[in-house]
Order: sequence, then structure tokens, then C-alpha cells
Amino acid sequence: MDINTATPGIDLHLKVRANFITQGTTFSAWCREHGVNNGNARAALIGSWDGPKGRALREKLLEASGVIGSSSAAA
Repeated sequence: MDINTATPGIDLHLKVRANFITQGTTFSAWCREHGVNNGNARAALIGSWDGPKGRALREKLLEASGVIGSSSAAA
């Protein structure tokens, strides 16, 4: 999966949460550690916040959780 094929929605949100748990942390803990509002992060993942900032946050969450690889690694 890459950022272009990651369709926002509840399933994506659940996948990101599950990946954080497999890393030994939680979605909420990651948000706290990175100064991100939990509600904004959820909205970015489900697609209700889909502007440029929401898409950038979604990509950051997908990379941090391991759902997609780092964009710098793909280049």
C-alpha cells in the first residue's frame, strides 16, 4: 500500500491503530508524543479532513504506523 492507494475511511483508521499496537504503542500515545490533536488525526484518516494539511497528517500517520513505507525510502 502507498499513499495513493490508501483510501481514507474507518478501515484505514483501524489499520493504523492496529499497527501502532503491534509496535507497542497506541494511536493516542503517538498523537500526544507528536503534539497532534487526536480528533484531527482521526478526521485525517477517515477523510473528513481532506485538505492539504489533513492529507499531510494522514501520510505522516501512515508512515509512522508502518502502513506504508517512508516516502524518502521510496525515492
